[in-house]
Amino acid sequence: MPLSLDSTQLDRYSRHIIMDEVGPEGQKRLLDARVLVVGAGGLGSPAVEYLAGAGVGTLGVVDDDVVERSNLQRQVIHGDGDVGRPKVESAADFVARLNPDVTVETYETRLDKSNVEDVVSGYDVVVDASDNFPTRYLLNDFCRLREIPIAHGAIYKFEGQVTTLASDGPCYRCLFPEAPEPGTVPDCATTGVLGVLPGTVGCLQATEAVKLVLGVGEPLVGRLLFYDAMDTTFETVPYRKNPDCPVCGDDPIESVEEVEYADGCTVGPAASE
Repeated sequence: MPLSLDSTQLDRYSRHIIMDEVGPEGQKRLLDARVLVVGAGGLGSPAVEYLAGAGVGTLGVVDDDVVERSNLQRQVIHGDGDVGRPKVESAADFVARLNPDVTVETYETRLDKSNVEDVVSGYDVVVDASDNFPTRYLLNDFCRLREIPIAHGAIYKFEGQVTTLASDGPCYRCLFPEAPEPGTVPDCATTGVLGVLPGTVGCLQATEAVKLVLGVGEPLVGRLLFYDAMDTTFETVPYRKNPDCPVCGDDPIESVEEVEYADGCTVGPAASE
């Protein structure tokens, strides 16, 4: 056993340590890992919970929102007493109660071009649990330039999707070259969402992140997993790199400054801030 695992950790992570695919060395990799969860809402809640339980040593949590009572139907790391508190503070308190091995780094902000470098750099894996297209495209573009893998998830009513974006596979823009027009895709506040749905999708994202840290299994690189909770069905659709993709294609951008994220997330001359 690595000397860096004490008796309490050997007990806490015993079900990992007895697995050939993890073992004490793999658990040490988890404890040394840095994973950033962008969004502490429906998808981010189960991701934070299970990554902390797994012993990911440093968890970054990004969110600029406060807990609302309507969140509690699905955002399981927050409680009624947290209503009105910043979600990053509530998330940090939840992790502290669950696993003292985990250090939480909180960022009470919305990611944009001015802060993405300071927030994302230095993390090994990003879990994209965001709820808006500008953040998704910004994460995709920045992380592809820095070769940081992303476990991406999204939900709608009874449906979810998961994929993993890594430097050896296609990126989010290969799937969706541009964001839809603002207002054309309704959000949870407008259409509703089944409360247990983000639990399934967020856990899948956490699973992908753990596999990436451990270097085991086959992550969902180049595969988009669809989950239909109404029919309880899963379908996986392969997708390929687009050679004309402006981020991972033959002539990629050099900086996120070349992208305007306010309107369609298109690649081109950046608008003045």
